[in-house]
Amino acid sequence: MKKSLIIIIFFSSLIANGQSIWSAKKANKWYKKQGWIIGCDFLPSTAINQLEMWQAETFDSATINRELGWAENIGFNTVRVYLHDLAWKADAIGFKERMNTFLTIASSHHIKVLFTIFDDCWNSKPQIGKQPEPKPGIHNSGWVRSPHIDVHNDSTQWTTLEEYVKDIFTTFKNDKRILMWDLYNEPGNSGYDLTSLPLLKKVFQWAWAVRPSQPLTCTTWYNNKTLNDFQIANSDVLTFHNYNDAASLEKEINELKKYGRPVVCSEYMARTRNSKFETHLPIFKKYNLGAINWGFVSGKSNTIYQWDTPMPDGSEPKIWFHDIFRKNGTAYDDKEISIIKQLTGKK
Repeated sequence: MKKSLIIIIFFSSLIANGQSIWSAKKANKWYKKQGWIIGCDFLPSTAINQLEMWQAETFDSATINRELGWAENIGFNTVRVYLHDLAWKADAIGFKERMNTFLTIASSHHIKVLFTIFDDCWNSKPQIGKQPEPKPGIHNSGWVRSPHIDVHNDSTQWTTLEEYVKDIFTTFKNDKRILMWDLYNEPGNSGYDLTSLPLLKKVFQWAWAVRPSQPLTCTTWYNNKTLNDFQIANSDVLTFHNYNDAASLEKEINELKKYGRPVVCSEYMARTRNSKFETHLPIFKKYNLGAINWGFVSGKSNTIYQWDTPMPDGSEPKIWFHDIFRKNGTAYDDKEISIIKQLTGKK
């Protein structure tokens, strides 16, 4: 069979199966309309994890509004926010109403939202209901994976996950307040490795079945060629995580730009690893590359502490790992705020 015919059959199959990956031309045209994407991964300071953020009893619109106001004031125009399948399963209608409320608040501050659907990081057994209190001095002590490890490992339980994904996409597929969808954060983390690939493939299939108007992505984050190749080949816009120094960042940017698609860094900034605003933001600006740092307001997530260096007494570390503001709105480092404002045009 001739190569050209094979290609035609391949793409015909994609269309027949509902798959619709954006062309690089379409993705770049979309990207040019966005302006420079800059912001943070956002969790209100009063929430320990995604469930505490989204459950009705603890959804804190006042804190969200206040803290997104601080984001607007320094020129941030994007927040990346994690959803959770259990919050939807417990109260699908209410969950979507709260998503809409969040989008309304963000939009009032001229901020677009990048929602993240699934996540392989941290605690493996999330439960609906009251969430635990933070463990003093321990980074992300209460963050939870989505889905539960038992569901992740058992494909016979994925029907509910499919309903969740399709419901969310069907509801918000044309919402202009949404910048992008990150289908699966760091697949393969927590020792899952390639056992996450089957679910990752399914999530793309479920998303394509609805095909929202916003671009789809899945972030590359470590050196697993099988996972990385799949993520890059199937994302409308390429996203990546880099918590290393400036030389590492620029090297990875140049590697990803070879694919000819827009590129956004959806996690960076870990001060003790030499990933800093003063070193990294000028690089993002130079390449017109989207820059979304981890953390915003120091709170129950405890992300001012390093991943692997707990401080059980709960004292404040001399150098914060992540986050920008204290709960009262004062900055951890005024010089950082000046740099951010200068680059975003707020100063």
